[in-house]
Amino acid sequence: MSAENHFCGWRGDKGRSYHHGRLRQALLAAARALISERGPAGFTLAEAAKRVGVTGAAPYRHFADRNALIAALADEGFQHFNEELGRAWDGGRPDALSALRRRGAAYLAFARAEPGLYKAMFGDAGALARQAEDSAARKAFDELVRSAVAVLRQFHAPEKGARGLALQIWATTHGVAELMLAGHFGDKTDQASALLEESISALIDAALRKALGVASGLPG
Repeated sequence: MSAENHFCGWRGDKGRSYHHGRLRQALLAAARALISERGPAGFTLAEAAKRVGVTGAAPYRHFADRNALIAALADEGFQHFNEELGRAWDGGRPDALSALRRRGAAYLAFARAEPGLYKAMFGDAGALARQAEDSAARKAFDELVRSAVAVLRQFHAPEKGARGLALQIWATTHGVAELMLAGHFGDKTDQASALLEESISALIDAALRKALGVASGLPG
């Protein structure tokens, strides 16, 4: 039996039979659970294999090492993340500011519902920096920049500050999400959402005041 056939239909200790895609997805699911429990650095490829019920050699048919497994999981996470945030944005309706606030709420909801994916996505700054220009991770930030542009346009402000505003919003949202996942809000997730909405409003207000040279950018 060839090595490829061995990995295509290997039956593990728990009586599970895996084929190419099924083993890959099973390993991704195992990594997702392990990262949720221990963080991105808290497990080995051998542990993922053990959790699936295959030999320690089996994962290497699909992943060069643990980092490759995490990178694949992060890419899947960003694809799902983009879908969720895209639905929340809903074409910027009824206005860009309201839609941006929904995006923030959807961001926190994703982190809360998928802690393993979220940690895989944002756990390695170097990996994020190495992402290709057309990657799902880059798309997530590019969409945030476009959202910031839409908000600035809504208040007739110059668009040149959109990228800086997007970075501030992302950093703030990520910070609130990390505090939430670490348990600082306990089960009061509405407090995390309220803090994020207030923080985003303050960032946008400051950006508009700077761009327009007025005392306050936001109404009311």
